[in-house]
Amino acid sequence: MRFVELSRTTMVALLKDDLAQASAEAGVALTEYFVTDTAKWVWQYRVNQLTSDPGCAGWLTQIVVAEPEGAVVGYAGFHGPPDEAGMVELGYSVIPLYRRQGYARAMLTALVRRAVAEARVRTVRVTISPDNTASLATISGFGFVEVGEQWDEEDGLELICEVPV
Repeated sequence: MRFVELSRTTMVALLKDDLAQASAEAGVALTEYFVTDTAKWVWQYRVNQLTSDPGCAGWLTQIVVAEPEGAVVGYAGFHGPPDEAGMVELGYSVIPLYRRQGYARAMLTALVRRAVAEARVRTVRVTISPDNTASLATISGFGFVEVGEQWDEEDGLELICEVPV
């Protein structure tokens, strides 16, 4: 599995539905999945983050490519660099065609490894809708513990799950 960092220019192209430019910028073939309303919300949010704090670039959402096939299977990353308490929140999304093939678990594994390797990180968080049984099953076995819940304006009710690193 390989992660491809997206530039601000690439995300702006996705926001404009310009898959050709975004694919050329990213160096991988992106599909319509990356210009859905849900994905566009992510790109807009990340563009705003990069604008206000260019230093967070390496921590944000990236394209995920399965190797050796070279298939783009989704996107994953952190919501930003570690906060003052050493917490990072991660997120991932798998293209429907590639779901139930272990890619979400592989993304989660890679993200947790990245967090563990960073000395500033003390806690990894994920927030999941209580109805999202697939994502709840994906995090099982990683040591995540439910520590609360929150209301997200975009996603509704979410369970907050954390694991110390």
